[in-house]
Amino acid sequence: MLDPSSSEEESDGIVEEECKEATAPQAGTRISPSRTTESQGGLAPSSSSRSSARPTSPSPSAVSEEKEDLEKLQREEEERKKKLQLYVFVMRCVAYPFNAKQPTDMARRQQKITKQQLQQTKDRFQAFLNGDTQIVADEAFINAVQSYHEVFLKSDRVAKMVQSGGFSANDFREVFKRHIEKRVRSLPEIDGLSKETVLSSWMAKFDTIYRGDEDPRKAQQRMTASAASELILSKDQLYEMFQNILGIKKFEHQLLYQACQLDNLDEQAAQIRRELDGRLQMADQIARGGKFPKFVSKEMEAMYIEELKSSVNQLMANLESMPVSKGGEFKLQKMKRGHNTSIIDMGQEDENTLSKSDVVLSFTLEVVIMEVQGLKSLAPNRIVYCTMEVEGGEKLQTDQAEASKPTWGTQGDFTTTHPLPGVKVKLFTESTGVLALEDKELGRVVLHPTPNSPKQSELHKMTVTKACPDQDLRIKLAIRMDKPQNMKHCGYLWAFGKNVWKRWKKRFFVLVQVSQYTFAMCSYREKKSEPQELLQLDGYTVDYSDPQPGLDGGRAFFNAVKEGDTVMFASDDEQDRILWVQAMYRATGQSHKPVPPTQVQKLNSKGGASAQMDAPISQFYADRAQKHGMDEFISANPCSFDHASLFEMVQRLTLDHRLNDTFCCLGWFSPGQVFVLDEYCARNGVRGCHRHLCYLRDLLERAESGAIIDPTLLHYSFAFCASHVHGNRPDGLTTVKVDEKERFEDIKERLRVILENQIVHFRYFFPFGRPEGALKATLSLLERVLMKDIVTPVPPEEVKGVIRKCLEQAAQLNYERIKEYAKIEVEKGQKDQKDPENVGRLVTPAKKLEETIRLAELVIEVLQQNQEHHAEAAVTSSGDQSQGKEAFAWWTDLMVEHAENFLALYAIDMDAALEIQSPESWDSFPLFQLLNDFLRADYHLCNGKFHKHLQDLYAPLVVRYVDLMESSIAQSIHKGFERESWEPVKSLTSNLPNVNLPNVNLQIPKVPNLPVPVAGLSVNLPQMPSFSTPSWMAAIYDSDNGSGTSEDLFWKLDALQTFIRDLHWPEEEFAKHLESRIQLMSSNMIENCVKRTRMAFESKLTKSSKSTDFRISPTLCTMFNVMVDAKDQSAKLCAMEMGQEKQYHSQIDELIEESVKDMIQFLVAKFVAILDGVLAKISRYDEGTLFSSFLSFTVKAASKYVDVPKPGMDVADGYVTFVRHSQDILRDKVNEEVYIERLFDQWYTATMNLLGTWLTERMDQQLHVYQLKILIRITKKKYRDFRLQGVLDSTLNSKMYDTVRNRLTLEEATASVREGGMQGISMKDSDEEDEDDD
Repeated sequence: MLDPSSSEEESDGIVEEECKEATAPQAGTRISPSRTTESQGGLAPSSSSRSSARPTSPSPSAVSEEKEDLEKLQREEEERKKKLQLYVFVMRCVAYPFNAKQPTDMARRQQKITKQQLQQTKDRFQAFLNGDTQIVADEAFINAVQSYHEVFLKSDRVAKMVQSGGFSANDFREVFKRHIEKRVRSLPEIDGLSKETVLSSWMAKFDTIYRGDEDPRKAQQRMTASAASELILSKDQLYEMFQNILGIKKFEHQLLYQACQLDNLDEQAAQIRRELDGRLQMADQIARGGKFPKFVSKEMEAMYIEELKSSVNQLMANLESMPVSKGGEFKLQKMKRGHNTSIIDMGQEDENTLSKSDVVLSFTLEVVIMEVQGLKSLAPNRIVYCTMEVEGGEKLQTDQAEASKPTWGTQGDFTTTHPLPGVKVKLFTESTGVLALEDKELGRVVLHPTPNSPKQSELHKMTVTKACPDQDLRIKLAIRMDKPQNMKHCGYLWAFGKNVWKRWKKRFFVLVQVSQYTFAMCSYREKKSEPQELLQLDGYTVDYSDPQPGLDGGRAFFNAVKEGDTVMFASDDEQDRILWVQAMYRATGQSHKPVPPTQVQKLNSKGGASAQMDAPISQFYADRAQKHGMDEFISANPCSFDHASLFEMVQRLTLDHRLNDTFCCLGWFSPGQVFVLDEYCARNGVRGCHRHLCYLRDLLERAESGAIIDPTLLHYSFAFCASHVHGNRPDGLTTVKVDEKERFEDIKERLRVILENQIVHFRYFFPFGRPEGALKATLSLLERVLMKDIVTPVPPEEVKGVIRKCLEQAAQLNYERIKEYAKIEVEKGQKDQKDPENVGRLVTPAKKLEETIRLAELVIEVLQQNQEHHAEAAVTSSGDQSQGKEAFAWWTDLMVEHAENFLALYAIDMDAALEIQSPESWDSFPLFQLLNDFLRADYHLCNGKFHKHLQDLYAPLVVRYVDLMESSIAQSIHKGFERESWEPVKSLTSNLPNVNLPNVNLQIPKVPNLPVPVAGLSVNLPQMPSFSTPSWMAAIYDSDNGSGTSEDLFWKLDALQTFIRDLHWPEEEFAKHLESRIQLMSSNMIENCVKRTRMAFESKLTKSSKSTDFRISPTLCTMFNVMVDAKDQSAKLCAMEMGQEKQYHSQIDELIEESVKDMIQFLVAKFVAILDGVLAKISRYDEGTLFSSFLSFTVKAASKYVDVPKPGMDVADGYVTFVRHSQDILRDKVNEEVYIERLFDQWYTATMNLLGTWLTERMDQQLHVYQLKILIRITKKKYRDFRLQGVLDSTLNSKMYDTVRNRLTLEEATASVREGGMQGISMKDSDEEDEDDD
């Protein structure tokens, strides 16, 4: 332990110099420079020197200031004294604990996060996001870290929690783990890679980011050291801790430690016995004087005395169960009684009287033989050796040595039960005679050592035998006799008593401790294991005595006195007397502390150096402590102090120290602190209810000031106090004080207010579900606080009512906080824009809507965090989950009500923002989509109050929007088709730049604008930009050759239907109504488009030419394409989903088919009319007509002189060119192959029928050669061209074709025998005709 050192001497010198300025009223009293001496009636020297320089008539203010300073100094001095006295009591608890031990089952506390560490963590994660680290990560992990950084690390709630000391590094890790678990679970499955592997990999990367460049080995070393200090502390560490807690200086601790003899376990055990004796005497005084505390019942006064005595008896039993000296191997022979009979029951003294056999001692002796001197008569080479033995024990022998050098250094170990053993050592030499049986003994020495004998080696003269000529033999040896742990002191004393030691005689005495409360003064004779006589010291009081006349022998007297008996003792010197009195003072347990009457004066005198040399070291330290003013704290009687107030002070200071250390303790003491406080309460009789009431008060004060306190800890202390106040005896006490009950009721009310406040601020007291399980513990504690007693449970409805009220306030608070946060964001945005005009400008509706949408995002974020971290907290936190579900199953319902209240507050601002919006503005739909997408995904909030209010608010708006869109689209169809040029969109927009449509958010689709004003409406509808094909249009439509009006229509219908679908209207009936409405509208619009297109097609054909100059224009193809697009879009826009009958689609499809059929018929009729015109031209060559004869004569006459072209070939070529050109345009421009094939089939059939009819009409006439040539050419080219276009052979080789072919073949045969022939034109196929065609 701590020994006097130079540093102590230096500190003593400093104190002495400080004390020179003040005059002590008496010797040994320490006066600090800043303290006032009451006997002098003045200020300290420093204060008096200042006051002497002031005017003789100071002002009242100066006098009051001096008085306040004086009072402050006095208060500080009293506080210092109180802490010193308290530290003495704490030191004794640490030095010799016998009631408590340091718990090893407490939860290990993690290191708390400081503000600097939080900022460092933010910087490390930001560096990772900036790509400044070497950590390889995928996009999903980066997104998770980004979200964690923005939502958690940057949260002001986390910053406040860190400032309060409620966050540890483990909390940061657990929040991230919970944050990524949902993300990892939602990732798609990857073959060969489990999600647990991904989760562990992400956590390893998180640890790497969190640790940064720090060496993990150093961090592990720090964690190991801190964990060790958090678990079990040594005595020195406990001393140091409470020095810091109580503000004790190091030199003060050293003085107190040495003066209190804290390293002397016997002194500490004796101190405990004196304290317990004093507590019993105090209980008797209270019983005799009737000065009881105020109890709730008068009958508790008698019970109070029994409780005091019972607690002392329990402490005595605990002390009795302790080994005599802690850490020793010796086991005491226990008495068959549990308590000190001399104190408790004096009537049973005879039954518990010690017998001689009860006192058992065991000694260990070490005999070391060094050398023998004076051995001269033997030859140098003779062998000598020594033997050693203890009376009644075995004999040991040293090694052999030559007579010229008889040295050994051999040690022999012996055990004996004799306090005065006889040790024999003999010297032998080997016999040289042949017949000698034994070796020759040269000398011996017999010693009687005691535990007080010198331990070093000494020379002893040996008794030589007659056979040894050397008479001056000396042996050097050392005997060490260890003192057993139950022997407290021994030595020679003179003694005389009435019942024992009846003759004044010097005897060897041993003070033996039989048990913690039983000591005996025993006298022994040599070589005896049992005492000759003994005196049981129970009830005796030892003190110094003056020399007694008539008693010769002994110089320093002292006695042991008991009623009816006095035993006088005397020692040969003063120091021995002091040691005996101190040892017996510890043994008797007396309250009176003996003080040597003359020695104190000698020690305190200036010339007492020689006397001090004779005093024991304990007396030296006691005098040192007295010199420094510590004697009053050491010698103070613990029973005279109010330990309730002292414990209140030490517990409060310990809590402050604990909350300010490096651990995230949440109010829990460390194991070492719990151990000291437990020991203090048990040793000094601090009532458990008082302890926990003070603890609760201190914890509540810290909680009110912003510290994070574990509600489980509050629950533990509150349950203890409640059980005590209601008489359930948690610590065995049945008495309840009035002040305990009053304080409990006061604390109960304070606790209720704090708990309700924490529930109101649950997002800020338990951010992100931290501390783990705290919210559930808070609910459980509030339920306990609301109980009237400890038996009757509080009705669940009452608890729900209280918590419901708290959550209503929480909704108001949380909404005000996010509104304030949103306002700060707006102000920051205006500041960033550096637009000073924004400050005084009125908020526009658009700006208000933008702020409302941002506020909605914050609302959703808050509700999501509540759902993730708080909604299921009462049933999913650690602990008995089934019990939690049974007790707090209603918490989820209350959280749903809280969310509805929270949304109701937002609804007020939302309604106000929507009211000021322009009626023709549709920018509020993204707000509905944002809120609805969140609400419909929440099982509890879907179709709740706010959700229904949102639907009621937007349902008319949606209906009105659809109505306006319907009118607008109908108007645009009417206007568009009136101005429609039927040019394909591709040709219209190929040379125009695309108009950029508004950006479409992937989560919030943009609402399509109404394109034109609607007649009869007073609203000004926003104009849609000129239509151009968006870059994404090709992905929606397969055709880009439709008309502008039709493409505009189809895009608007698709956009409107997509918008309605993306609304995800939650009410099924209204959603179906909207769907049906849009489908019906689409059907009507497409029907109108189809009809207008058909009319335009018919009108266009009617106005076109009927000659072979007619060409299929792109506009006609565009009309066909409109029909194609209409058919495609009707399948998507007009079809009913969910397996229902496609009624709208079937109707519009039939209309489209009929319209296409009509359009094909119109076009075929046009083609037939053109062919009919050609046939009309060649009808002039009919046989028997004047015109035919004239034309034939003219041609023949002209052919004699010039080369005349083949007559009629221009007509045939013109028609063939027309057919081929029409086929190519239709094939190239029309997007539907089915329509083309149908058109070509009907075209071929109709024209072939026309040819057959024309030939049939001329059945009786022979065809003119020119008619024949034209018809052959038209027929052959038509057949070949339509076959190339894919017309089936069954259609090509119809009966009418066979009729036409046969007739023409016959006519060809007839014409070939005429003059001139066919000139190479024939119905037979030939290569020449193919070349001519090319």
